[in-house]
Amino acid sequence: MSPRLDDRLADLTLQLVDCPSESRHEEPAIAMAQALLFEAGVATVDAHDTCLLAGTTLRGDRPLILLAGHLDTVPEQGNRPGRIEDGIVHGLGSCDMKGACAVMLELLRDGVHAEPDRACDLGVVLFGREELPFVDTTLTPLLARRPELKTADLAVVMEPTSGAVQGGCLGNLNATWTFHGEAAHSARPWLGHNAIHRAAEGIARLAQVPIRRHEFSGLEYAECVSVTRVAGGVADNVVPDRVDAHVNYRYPPGMDPDAAEARLRGWCDVPHSSLSIVGHAPSGAVAVDGPLAQALIAGTGGEVTPKQAWTPVAEFGLAGVPAVNFGPGDPKYAHKRDEQVSTEALQASYETLATLVRTGA
Repeated sequence: MSPRLDDRLADLTLQLVDCPSESRHEEPAIAMAQALLFEAGVATVDAHDTCLLAGTTLRGDRPLILLAGHLDTVPEQGNRPGRIEDGIVHGLGSCDMKGACAVMLELLRDGVHAEPDRACDLGVVLFGREELPFVDTTLTPLLARRPELKTADLAVVMEPTSGAVQGGCLGNLNATWTFHGEAAHSARPWLGHNAIHRAAEGIARLAQVPIRRHEFSGLEYAECVSVTRVAGGVADNVVPDRVDAHVNYRYPPGMDPDAAEARLRGWCDVPHSSLSIVGHAPSGAVAVDGPLAQALIAGTGGEVTPKQAWTPVAEFGLAGVPAVNFGPGDPKYAHKRDEQVSTEALQASYETLATLVRTGA
């Protein structure tokens, strides 16, 4: 008797979890995925730079759905190897997002993409370095050198969403805000200018920027800015001449990246300071109104929520491919020491996507 679907998905997730693939070291996991598909007779394409393609990647007579996900993980925290216990797969990357990758691979291994009466064609896009800053992405260059991927009718980015469909994503802008002063002995602070005091004033001003709500396709996104780190000081008896604050700005879909940078610079334009942009991942278009996106939403219960974070949905959107977020796993477990995904969530994700491919509805 063949193993049940939930057991197959759990076992495959565990195999991927136990294969180390920290960002910049994804090759073993890419090779494992390729071997698993080869064993099932599924052709793959080594798309270089830790990218692997399988299934159909060029639109033909049928609508084309691409399932996309990354195989890299954050550094381990004593959570590899993993384990299966009481219907839960535990271990590094199980939630974000090797469980989802197992779903993609199993759909192809089961031949869902090749059923003769299917309504849609199905392709899988696996890639690395997603957990690193946007400048290190492998997906955007892949979409540039493989233009057939841009013919897809819908890309489903399978980051964990607790099995719900989430539309679009926020832009993610990171900057270093430097406050300048003049060093002096702390017994004679009037002989210098305290950069920490200047930073306190600037940060207090930024803290007054209100959270703004923006609506797209009936979904509400929150625009927000935060100081997430502060570093400065030389010694206990020295008035410091420099303080660096890290600023993180999340902006909504529809905002031009240059306009986002200009807005942040305006907020941080205070005397004796300078702002340097150190990372910028543009926001993702909200593409929930197309027929396949609507079918996926209906298949998950008819509710769609905004993505109040950044995901590779943005990269597909910039390439002209409508994309949504949908995947197994609760985001609250991502990157945690007790990272986990349930076999029930894996199976539900598999069945939802199989139905979408088979029926287009």
